[in-house]
Amino acid sequence: MSAESDGAIETRGLEPVPDDERTGRVRELFPTWVAANISVLLLTMGAGMVVFNGLNIWQILVVALAAPVVSYGLVGLISIAGKRGGSPGMALSRAVFGQRGNLFPGSLIWVARWGWETINAVTGAYALLTVLDLLFGIKSNTVLIVVTLLLFVGCTFLVSGLGINALRVCSKWSTYLFGGFSVLVLGYLVANTDWSAVLDKPAGSTAMMIAGIGTLAAGGISWVPSGPDFTRYLPRTASSKGMVGATVGGAGVVVLPMVLMGAVMAVGTPDLASASDPVSFIGELLPTWIAVPYLLIALIGMLLINSMSMYSAGFTAQTLGIRVPRAWAVSVNAVISLVFGFLLMVVATSFFGSFISFLTLLAVAFSAWIGVFGVDMLRRRMYDGEALMDTTRTSAYWYRGGFAWQAMAAWGIALVVGLLFTRVDWFAGPLSAGWIGENGLGWAVTVLVAALVYAVLPRTTAVEPAPVVAPEPECAGALSI
Repeated sequence: MSAESDGAIETRGLEPVPDDERTGRVRELFPTWVAANISVLLLTMGAGMVVFNGLNIWQILVVALAAPVVSYGLVGLISIAGKRGGSPGMALSRAVFGQRGNLFPGSLIWVARWGWETINAVTGAYALLTVLDLLFGIKSNTVLIVVTLLLFVGCTFLVSGLGINALRVCSKWSTYLFGGFSVLVLGYLVANTDWSAVLDKPAGSTAMMIAGIGTLAAGGISWVPSGPDFTRYLPRTASSKGMVGATVGGAGVVVLPMVLMGAVMAVGTPDLASASDPVSFIGELLPTWIAVPYLLIALIGMLLINSMSMYSAGFTAQTLGIRVPRAWAVSVNAVISLVFGFLLMVVATSFFGSFISFLTLLAVAFSAWIGVFGVDMLRRRMYDGEALMDTTRTSAYWYRGGFAWQAMAAWGIALVVGLLFTRVDWFAGPLSAGWIGENGLGWAVTVLVAALVYAVLPRTTAVEPAPVVAPEPECAGALSI
């Protein structure tokens, strides 16, 4: 790589990565998406499927297998645009929505990231508080909450500001460490769990199992617009099948065991899913010699998740016209995470309820963009790098007044329809009482409506240069990572 990306700090912003600097490898995506899922929140979600959805261990196994395939399959597919265009996802989105039109989905996605980063910051702060309690008997208080939030968000800002190389290195080592300690925790659970209680639990309804898939998939859906951010350094000839396989595999290898462990824990501790915080139960269920190092490793993982989210959020902020370097654009989200995190830890009464409500709305917000962008990807083989960076009327992606009305119409219609079918603790769409709403599938409706409406509308045209690269191996015979 050049000096733009080879140093300690990545200085490249939205501009496309030149072909001679695309030295990334598809296999690097595997630890990236492992790191994106190293969170004790998966334990809490597994517990919630037992307590709230009433599922047994076999149904939860199906949920934990299906959800990452659905959600991270979409992440992998959309990430193919990154190797085609060499730019972050929301910069490539300018080609779809127009230079001005892209400000609308971009703003919504940027705001939605505030919530995701807040949730992760709060979880990381709770992990720190639990470690302090286990080791030194220090109980949580308002001052300590502020200090732990500041520490977590500060470390997040540092790693995400450094850029893609720092994220790759941290992802690699956190994958090894977290994997090793997860095996240790799994072994402890195998030896100390009342398996008759786990295996004899009656099955829940099929509807609740579908709802579980939807809820668990919602977390992965939020990463879809970020997929190209982590593939823009791949050569154009990189295997598309390998990219999808590495993305799904990296996520699935974490999601499956974590959700199952959470479900096993919940059988013996049914109040786990309704706890005021999502972390302290680990100290109650595991011996200190396992709980403390496991929480510390999980803390690193959650820091990486937030760093990856802020890394992408920095690009999104730049596409909105915030004319500062990417590393400084990240600071805006860091401050917001601090403020909202404090409110969630001090004011909110139920972490799990707030978390599920947020995930549900987050998925709908992202899904409208996914449907439109995905259909555009099927039609488009390349992106005009100069037009992506040209935000004036001379851009090939200016369209009519800066807007691609077909994309904007499909996005807006899908967003409204999706919300009609969505129900959370404090919001219920008028159609949410039906099967779709009860099963948490408002996001799936949003994707389908966006894709169908955009597909049937007249195609948006732009003056783009002719392709000058060899066809990419979309139909490679073997999965190569």
